[in-house]
Amino acid sequence: MPQQKTAYDPAQKYPVTSFDVECRTSQGVVIRARLYQPQGNGPFPVLMDFHGGAWSGGDRQQGQLRDNALAESGLLVVAVDLRTSPKHHYPAQVEDANLAIRWAKTHAHRYQGEANSLGAFGISSGGHTLMLTLMRPDDEQFSSLPLPASTSARACVRYAIVESGVLDPYVRYQYAKSVGRQDLINKSENYFGTETVMQEGNPQFILDRGEAIELPPVLLFQGTADANIPSSIPENFVKSYRAAGGDIEFKLFPGAAHGFSRLPGQHTEEALCLMKNFIFKQLANSHCEIPEAR
Repeated sequence: MPQQKTAYDPAQKYPVTSFDVECRTSQGVVIRARLYQPQGNGPFPVLMDFHGGAWSGGDRQQGQLRDNALAESGLLVVAVDLRTSPKHHYPAQVEDANLAIRWAKTHAHRYQGEANSLGAFGISSGGHTLMLTLMRPDDEQFSSLPLPASTSARACVRYAIVESGVLDPYVRYQYAKSVGRQDLINKSENYFGTETVMQEGNPQFILDRGEAIELPPVLLFQGTADANIPSSIPENFVKSYRAAGGDIEFKLFPGAAHGFSRLPGQHTEEALCLMKNFIFKQLANSHCEIPEAR
């Protein structure tokens, strides 16, 4: 069904209020989110934020600088806590992201948000989590966490933005071993357990296997000085995503390090401009059908 247009002007500057909410408390699982709410006449487009941390760290406050700046432009930003390893294993973070998207679509109106405009951002391991979520929004395993109230919302997104994404955790694991990054080796093993699981829960491998998946528009970017993600990972992913019929944009930031948008600086300012313009383009498209891979 065609999407409705949602007004978004990236040149706007709104005051922002931030506060925490609980998306779910059930069976010992608590998922919290920090909302960055523009103060003005809504409804505002919704942007989810999934943090990084190699599946073992990070929280909803990680992208505070970036999230506040995006909210100032007129986006209701929902930054979500994801369960972390070694206590929680794959696909716990994907379950959390799937639940959070459905929660946001159900409750966005309470915070002057427009559910039909919902897009998502993921950084580092959060990019891996986001990509699996958007590719398989109705996967029975990923969508296993119920909302307290019945809802028909799906975990699909209008668009996705990924920074320094671990889009091939198996190849990243092999890279970490080749360069002696024991920290990344341990964190990959703690979350996935085995190399077989790294290949199953793997956006690149899903594309290469030709699975039937959803392919929303994607903006992908990272720095050329990223010591955590070899450039072959995003380059291969872009080729495969396009070959599957998806629309994807890719930008490299010369000299920028891994996950640079979490810190102030010229690269961050440029990335924010890039993100805002991408979001504007997606929301200006009133016929944004999400294709499936062939």
